[in-house]
Amino acid sequence: MDRVFDLLHGKLGWSLLLAAGIAFPFVAGNDYHLTVMSTAYIFALATVGLNLITGYTGQFNLAHAGFMAVGAYTVGILTVDHGVPFWVAFALSGGVAAVLGLLIGIVSLRLKGHYFSIFTLCVGYIMYLVIEKWESLTHGTVGIIGIPSPSPIGPLQFESPRELYYLVLFFLAAGLWAMHRIVHSLMGRSFVAVRNSEDLAEALGINLMRTKLIAFVLSVFYAGLAGGLYAGFVRFLGPGVAGVEHTFDMTMYMLIGGIGTMFGPLLGALAMPWLTQYLQFLQEYRFVVFGPLLIVLVIFLPHGLVGSLLQWRARRLSRRATAASRAAGQRAGGTLSAQEGGHA
Repeated sequence: MDRVFDLLHGKLGWSLLLAAGIAFPFVAGNDYHLTVMSTAYIFALATVGLNLITGYTGQFNLAHAGFMAVGAYTVGILTVDHGVPFWVAFALSGGVAAVLGLLIGIVSLRLKGHYFSIFTLCVGYIMYLVIEKWESLTHGTVGIIGIPSPSPIGPLQFESPRELYYLVLFFLAAGLWAMHRIVHSLMGRSFVAVRNSEDLAEALGINLMRTKLIAFVLSVFYAGLAGGLYAGFVRFLGPGVAGVEHTFDMTMYMLIGGIGTMFGPLLGALAMPWLTQYLQFLQEYRFVVFGPLLIVLVIFLPHGLVGSLLQWRARRLSRRATAASRAAGQRAGGTLSAQEGGHA
């Protein structure tokens, strides 16, 4: 069983997931299913970024949806109002969000714990107000209409739902691969050290401010790219994309799947939209239904589905190692007694 778990949790598991993603359009019932899954992929990419600063570094950023909106509006404003090619605007979407994140992070990351979260909540609301009120730039409540779809790359076209699906899947796969490299690098270990104990991390020589700032900038860079994809996919933007409820949705994805894991946020981001779709008749009672379920999950599976599974396996291996050590000690003791008896 442990061998199977290691295979599925390693390259084989990710390869099977990628194969399932590639095969999905062939089993999807219609274009609507492709649209739902593509949207889930976009928010999964943003959730992976949020997991870096929250799950791996321990800083709960409540302005994440605002940075996603920055990336989306960067694409919308540049393509619609200034005629910039889509891919140029898309490349700038993550960069603009990262630069803004750098400026905000320099100020906000001097705060700790819930003070940081409250500050970023205020920042997110300010972003929403700027988008809603600055009509000359963002078109206000009217929104940006007619955002062009991603332009062709050689023979590759991105007009149909299936073509857009594969484009979004490509960026999600690339984002997950890059995030895997980050969290398993020396930098990623520094993020985890800061999360576990800032005092201990500082004693080990880790620059706290620089480490948290790097994590914050990388996190919002992912949000900006997800926003750029979102703009090219839905081709319409309104202030609602910056709503804090999107941040709470992404937080719920992390909590359900497993915060601070690679696979957990992805699982939550892909499962919850489909569960919502199949519970449309409960839409008016969404928070009444999901609220208690989330509370139960936090109480009985505080590390999420994937996190709890990993912890259960770690405890199981620890008990097995302890039992093996005891058995080895008993055998060594029996051998020593036998040798002493023989000498006697």
